[in-house]
Amino acid sequence: MRAITLLPGVPNSAQLDDIPEPPESHGSLLVRTLALGVCGTDREIVSGAYGEAPPDTERLVLGHESYGEVLAAPPGGRFTVGDRIVGIVRRPDPVPCPACAAGEWDMCRNGQYTERGIKGIHGFGSERFRIEPSYAIKVDPALGEHGVLLEPASIVAKAWDHIERIGRRFHSWEPRRVLVTGAGPVGLLAALIGMQRNHEVYVLNRATDGPKPGLVRDLGALYLTGTIDDIIELAPDIVIECTGVPSLIADVLGRSAPSGIVCLLGLGGHNEVSFDFGQFNNTMVLNNDVVFGSVNANRRHYEIAAGALGQADQAWLGRLISRRVSLSNWQDALEHRADDIKVVIDFTL
Repeated sequence: MRAITLLPGVPNSAQLDDIPEPPESHGSLLVRTLALGVCGTDREIVSGAYGEAPPDTERLVLGHESYGEVLAAPPGGRFTVGDRIVGIVRRPDPVPCPACAAGEWDMCRNGQYTERGIKGIHGFGSERFRIEPSYAIKVDPALGEHGVLLEPASIVAKAWDHIERIGRRFHSWEPRRVLVTGAGPVGLLAALIGMQRNHEVYVLNRATDGPKPGLVRDLGALYLTGTIDDIIELAPDIVIECTGVPSLIADVLGRSAPSGIVCLLGLGGHNEVSFDFGQFNNTMVLNNDVVFGSVNANRRHYEIAAGALGQADQAWLGRLISRRVSLSNWQDALEHRADDIKVVIDFTL
């Protein structure tokens, strides 16, 4: 069968390979891949920035944003032939640490976890894959191909879950205003969930044309351009930073309303920026503010995300998928274009 594979750490070594069928030891569910979402993580792995192959092979099958159809399943289980599923990305470490032992492998304490298509275990970028039922999420048929958005939505669902847990540190916390920085898939999904929670949502992004302003406005949120200094009078109760741009991170820190929460979701640049740590410290202490980072998701977050996608306008979700390419043309999916939001490799083409 065909699969997208690469040599981790070797730039531009990705290729379309012919590989053996997945062994049953990889999981009792045999799944036909229908679609594979592509994100910045995939592009960074292909560039050689990171990635780790399984112990028994040199090459790694790429892909962690899955959507597929069950071809074979154990009798009497939760899954049957024809079910549509999404695979959970992370697996707990073998020790396990206390977090992994509690099913919260997204909070692994010792770093010995594995991640499909990223770290130590093959991804979903093959025509068929196997998976353990405990790491598969059944997708409502009404969601259809939009199920490929479930993995990025799970990241956002975790962020919102932790924001709300932190907010409950005092009983009178009633957040109203939310600022999301960045209008990529994660930023737009963060705005979607914010609107579903009846917040007043603002999305800050540099694009002045293309699909993103309309997507934000059609949610009922407000689309902003410019700088943080231009809009700081908003005093958001919650900031969700989705770009990973160091200068923008520096701009949002300490700029929320008193008792505000800033969640950092983006990964990106390493360039140096000027930052007044003394002023930041004073603001954080005097205002009881919180800044935290969030990555990955566990089963509960996937289930929360599935609920959020199910409640969303399906036509709006469909507009997040800005390009579809065939497996034969997989390289086109890794080329970032100005109007891209979510690019999908469609295995049915």
